Amino acid sequence: MAGEELSNELLMNIPLRKAFNSSKRRRADTAMKIVKETVSKFTKSDLEKVWVDSKINEEIWKRGRFKIPSHIQVKVLKLQNDEIEVLMP
Repeated sequence: MAGEELSNELLMNIPLRKAFNSSKRRRADTAMKIVKETVSKFTKSDLEKVWVDSKINEEIWKRGRFKIPSHIQVKVLKLQNDEIEVLMP
């Protein structure tokens, strides 16, 4: 994925407050799902074509499953083969 040609690049601030509506034990899992769904909706691509970097997962899980951040800033790269990479800025 790193050797692919870039088509678009943008920074997004994704709110994760909706994850607090889920149960405490599912908050971090729900936050990761929100990240993928938000990027997919914003870039108008399929959910299967969104790839989330492991550093974003580590940032969400940094304080544990229950205490997730209220928002996260990510860099979205849209590749020429219509795949989406979500990275830390």
